[in-house]
Amino acid sequence: MSYRRITLTHYLLQEQRRLGRSGAFTALMHDIITACKMISHEVNRGAMAGNLGTAGSENVQGEEQKTLDVLANDIFLHMNALGGSYAAMASEELDDVHVVHGNDGRYLLLFDPLDGSSNIDVDISVGTIFSVLRLPENANPGHKGAFLQAGMQQVCAGYALYGPSTMLVMTTGNGVNGFTLDRDVGMFFLTHPNMTVPADTKEFAINASRARFWEPPVKRYVEECQAGKEGPRGKDFNMRWVASMVAEVHRILVRGGVFLYPVDAENRKKGGKLRLMYEANPMAFLIEQAGGAASTGRERIMAVEPGDLHQRVAVMLGSKNEVERLVSHHREFDGG
Repeated sequence: MSYRRITLTHYLLQEQRRLGRSGAFTALMHDIITACKMISHEVNRGAMAGNLGTAGSENVQGEEQKTLDVLANDIFLHMNALGGSYAAMASEELDDVHVVHGNDGRYLLLFDPLDGSSNIDVDISVGTIFSVLRLPENANPGHKGAFLQAGMQQVCAGYALYGPSTMLVMTTGNGVNGFTLDRDVGMFFLTHPNMTVPADTKEFAINASRARFWEPPVKRYVEECQAGKEGPRGKDFNMRWVASMVAEVHRILVRGGVFLYPVDAENRKKGGKLRLMYEANPMAFLIEQAGGAASTGRERIMAVEPGDLHQRVAVMLGSKNEVERLVSHHREFDGG
């Protein structure tokens, strides 16, 4: 490793100066970094530490929790409360807001502690997603209303990927950068500067087992891709599906592509599958900052006004021209 590499700490200090922020921003990010390192350690220990299997409980979404879901959530809550930067936190695993008592924190943290946890027992990449908001002036941090801000209000967003190497990818609204954890040194180093999503791609990701529930514009898009060179697209596409949003988005940021988890006949009553505040907004922020696009098919994701902490939405994000094609298909179907 070159000694000239930039550490994540140095990058944060540069961003702090650029944005004219106090040291609180750097401090809050260090809390996130420490939590991600600890979760990475537990994920890598796996069965040797008894971290596999289910926890015998359900989260607020009614989903069965894995042992690592609970552990990762506890780590994130504890480590991010210590620094005093956050007034309150909200987690995909918790029903209500978690207030950080005894401090005057000016930020709010939303997170999915372990995205893709269904993959844990088969040793496939999982990750942590986070989103940072400012605490509105005179807002009560103990009330969920303080968190209900559109994605455009995010101060920072990112994810940690626990794969063959551990990476932390983030944006503060000035592009997207990726950092890789050097386990020997115990620090993240900048390895993927200025990550960008190419406007065109030959790759899409969708859960094809749900095809019978898809709306016509989604079916149309997938059928066009599957038709290959002989079809209306005039080129062959590859289809991917990892069942871990962090892994899907990371692939798109590295080499392009489009990820779809649309609203369909089965999940329509819930508004979709993925959570707006913990998954869709932070990933949309990253993708847009990397030159891509993120839509529900009918609306820009980061323009959606949230009405609940655990609100769900349709998600279509990645290479700009593919997302625009999907939006066009939805517009035609809706008669627009």
